[in-house]
Formats: sequence, C-alpha cells, structure tokens
Amino acid sequence: MKSIRNLLGTAAIASVMATSAFADGHGWSLADAAKPYAGTTVDVVFLLRPGYEAIEAMLPEFEEATGIKINIIKHPYENALGEQVRDFVAGGDLDIALIDLVWMGNFAENEWVLPLADVQAKFPDAVDPNLDIDDFFPLVLNAFGGWNDTIYGLPVDNYSGLMFYNRCMLEEAGFDGPPATWEDLKDVYGSALTKGGKYAFALQSKRNETQSADSFARVIWPFGGSFLDENFRSNLNSPESQAGLKFRQDLMQYMPDGIVAYDHAETVNAFAQGDVAMITEWSAFYSSVVSPDTSAVADCVEIAPEPMGPAGRKPALGGFSMAVASQADEAEQAAAYLFIQWATSKENAVEYVERGGVSARQSAYADPALAETFKYIPALVESWQDGVPEFRPRFAEWPEITEIVQEWGTKMMLGEVSTEEGAMEIGTRMEAVLEAAGYYSGEKPLAQ
Repeated sequence: MKSIRNLLGTAAIASVMATSAFADGHGWSLADAAKPYAGTTVDVVFLLRPGYEAIEAMLPEFEEATGIKINIIKHPYENALGEQVRDFVAGGDLDIALIDLVWMGNFAENEWVLPLADVQAKFPDAVDPNLDIDDFFPLVLNAFGGWNDTIYGLPVDNYSGLMFYNRCMLEEAGFDGPPATWEDLKDVYGSALTKGGKYAFALQSKRNETQSADSFARVIWPFGGSFLDENFRSNLNSPESQAGLKFRQDLMQYMPDGIVAYDHAETVNAFAQGDVAMITEWSAFYSSVVSPDTSAVADCVEIAPEPMGPAGRKPALGGFSMAVASQADEAEQAAAYLFIQWATSKENAVEYVERGGVSARQSAYADPALAETFKYIPALVESWQDGVPEFRPRFAEWPEITEIVQEWGTKMMLGEVSTEEGAMEIGTRMEAVLEAAGYYSGEKPLAQ
C-alpha cells in the first residue's frame, strides 16, 4: 500500500541516525535525545480505560529519563472528540492528538496533526533507530494511524472484535468449540443454546455508536456488504449488505429481549453472569470476563476470532493512535514525538500488555508464555491478519452519518421498517451529507 511505501523515508531516517550514532562511538538513547527538551510539558488527552492506565503506570520511567513532563487530561470517550476539537480550533494547549479510528480524516484534513515522516525529518535526533515501523501490524498501522496514503500517528490502545464464549455452556449443549461461521451461530448453535432463560448470543445494539459500529457494521462486512461503493454512493441496498442486515434480524430470536438497549456494559455483564453463551466484543473487555471479581463464569471463558461470513472474516476494528499536534511549538513537538515513540515502542510493548493494554506490536505477541497468560492473544493476532480500515468510514462526516445509522438501524431491529426501507433511508440521508461536503463535485477526495 502507498501508506507503507511512504514510510520508506522514515526507515531511511532511522537508518541514517543509527549509522551516525554508532559512528560517533555511542548508541542512541532516549535520555540523550531528550536533553534539549528537558523541562518541556506535553499536554495529551487520555481516556478512562485500562490501556491508558497502563501507560500512566509506566510514565515515571519516561519522565525520569527525559525530564519531560506529560500532563494528562482525562476524559470519558464520549467527551474526548469534542474537547480536542475545541482545543485545536482555538489554537489551544494540546501537543498530542489522541485519534479514534473514525476521527482520523477530520484531524488530518484540518491539518491539526503532522505527518509522521515530517516530524521525523524535522527532529532526526529524536528518531529511535529501533522504532521498527514494520513491527506494527500493517492493518492496524494503516487503519488507526493513516489517512489518504499518509501515516500520521502510531497505534495505541487498539482493539479487535473477538468472540468470547462460555466453554461450559457449549459443552453441555454438545459442542466442542465455537461456531466457525455466522451461519452456524444462527442455524446450529442458536436453538441449542437458547432455552431456560439462557440465550445463545447477545449483539450489543444500543442507539449510539454501539449500534453503528458493534451491531450494524459487524453484520454487513462479513456478508460482502459495505456502507459505500467505489463512487461513494450507498451500498446498503446491495444483495450482500441486505443479506447481512436480514441475518441480524433472524439472529435476534436467539438474543435476550430488549437487545436494542444493550450497550457494552449490559452485554459483557450478561455473558459474565452466564446468561448468554457467546458475545462478539472488544478485546479490551478480556480482563472483565476472566476475573473472578467481575465474572461468575471466569473458569469457563474461552476466546476465538469473530466468525467468518461469506466474504471471510471481517472483524470489528476499534482503537486509537497518537499524533504530534501542529499547533505545538517546536520543543513541544519534539517532546511529544519522543513520548509517542516511547509509549508505542517494542521495548515497552510486553509490559504494556501485562498492565492491561493492547499493543499493536507484532513482536509483543511472539512469546508463547504471554499467550498462556492472556488467552485473547492468538485470536487477536489472527483477527488482525485481515480486515477493512474503513469498517466505519473514517472521514470527517462520520459523526453526522453515524447518527443516521443509529436511528434507522435501531428501527430495523425493532421491526418498525424493513431492512430495505431502512437501508434506503440511511443511503439517501448519507448521500445528502456527502454531497454537501463536496465529495460528488470533486472538492474532496473519495477517501474513507
């Protein structure tokens, strides 16, 4: 892909730095690289999630080595975008952008963040020769850090949708493992596991981003569908997209009543209490379902990749990257880059995982012992071999479009409209948003 090729310049910079450093008789070190920026304060938004708590716990090591102060501003996810946008529009204090998968187009097109190659060219002495950009899972690097063939950020706190299943419930029903396909989940496992107040499956579908990302998108892609075709016209009434949406309607008979009100908390809790045999949820919820403190079925929990559909395995993608803010001054930019590079480094990746984070580094998962401790790792690695960066379109208009999907996706599930009618409404309204934004006139590139 172009985005990977664009990084060849980055690799060259790293190689030059390594050669220069050793030619001078000493190796690159974080402490030496940070000396010009000691005393600099870097402002960054963190979420109230385990992956950020993991970095915060490791932070004293970075601050002691560098003399750089990291000022963490904590927000719940729901507030993080708005708070950052307000800061960047006003030319505020943030030195690092924390960018969700679906915010990347907005941040890049508004030039609130700098391309990674530009940062490294500007501050060559800050480039760690062991950065090893190729160690990131390619899908994750491009999905979370890239936009329109350019890499801006390095992945942090990244998730994949996985299948959590209750081995004990499946064995009692005569199954020796989870369903390999979505069709098997419905046609074979559904009726066998839905009885006595228990259900085979729960698909979190609350009318917010959960409906759009965790429910709606999760069923269109494996069946060969998509939000848009190559011309940026709605693809939701295609036979493939309709097959996925109709499948969701049929699968609801094996889900708890009121599933359209289930957010992540309700879904994970239903599984953790043994009321539901299987869920497809983010890897970040692993600790909640395997801890005896929060799960009544901890000893029965197993993890698999999401099932395959007719179009293959197209797992849900979620997570973030950190990128250097263009509004920061030069010292802040260099210090911000050193922090981002450190937080996402190969050297810190295993400790980050052990503390509850999910690393995008392939090398972090090479140790079999780590996979024995964290059973989600093999499924995560398999999930990140194949997927679509535009699982949810990443352009700036997604926040407006997702509200349309939430409304009409919910109406479909409730039976208030057919899947065809709902898809037509979403498509019409979605295209109106894209037309107003200038995609059809050629003002904006067809990038998502």
